Amino acid sequence: MALLEIKNLHASIDGKEILKGLDLTVPAGEVHAIMGPNGSGKSTLSYVLSGKPDYEVTEGTALLDGQDILQMAAEERAAAGLFLAFQYPIEIPGVATMTFLRTAVNAQRKARGEAELSTPEFLRVVKLKAGHLGITQEMLRRGVNVGFSGGEKKRNEILQMALLEPKVAILDETDSGLDIDALKVVSEGVNALRSKDRAMVVITHYQRLLDHIVPDVVHVMHQGRIVRTGGKELALELEASGYAGYGQDAA
Repeated sequence: MALLEIKNLHASIDGKEILKGLDLTVPAGEVHAIMGPNGSGKSTLSYVLSGKPDYEVTEGTALLDGQDILQMAAEERAAAGLFLAFQYPIEIPGVATMTFLRTAVNAQRKARGEAELSTPEFLRVVKLKAGHLGITQEMLRRGVNVGFSGGEKKRNEILQMALLEPKVAILDETDSGLDIDALKVVSEGVNALRSKDRAMVVITHYQRLLDHIVPDVVHVMHQGRIVRTGGKELALELEASGYAGYGQDAA
């Protein structure tokens, strides 16, 4: 069953078309990687799916578990089971990480008609999942991402994903700015969330991330479309030959 099904997606920003008829199907239980040169539209795809303002969809459909998410507000898409891990997670001073996490989890549970977690229940779940990601209690007491290193910010995002348990997770260049140790920790967190009931889309420039999060399928994106699809060996080919064969997209 396809958890994410995109057909003929066209999207623009400031009148400039970036996505130009993109098709992508990601079945439950699979991890798909999207690779491509700068300016090919990889991050735009993640923004359009998550409902970021300023991006205008002019044609096409995007179904999440059969639901048309393009007609939903961003928070409705999240409640439906979509999660986006940002390339550069932002700091939110004055909002404690634990408060942020509990508010997010209970907002989604409420939207789905589920009972909210009590404080003891929530603390128990967070302690278990944070420990696996090397997130300390001191980090959880801080403002969201305030004073965090790049690796800590990414681990915090994977913790959010673990708590929210999305149907479809999109990781937008989550390896950006990570040293090898942080990359391993983040990748282990992602791999722990692989499930037959979940689909993941990993957007990256580099093969090194795919050494740790091994994809089932690799797609090459160029000028707003998927132009080639293959197995994990395609990522190795791109690492060796680069994107010269596809030209370099405008930034």
